[in-house]
Amino acid sequence: MQTTAEYYCAYCGEDNVIFVDLSAGSYQSYVEDCQICCQPNILYLQLDEDSLDVEISSEPES
Repeated sequence: MQTTAEYYCAYCGEDNVIFVDLSAGSYQSYVEDCQICCQPNILYLQLDEDSLDVEISSEPES
């Protein structure tokens, strides 16, 4: 099952919409390129399994 979530690019600050794989667990981290500036962001996702709310934080990949 998938849903969408938003994060702000750690480089350009633009809003990005991504698909989140809900079956991958409550805590996920991976690298996603910004859809605007193409810079790699490390995303940290936390999923509330009851409400299916997703919290995302991002940081630049160094």
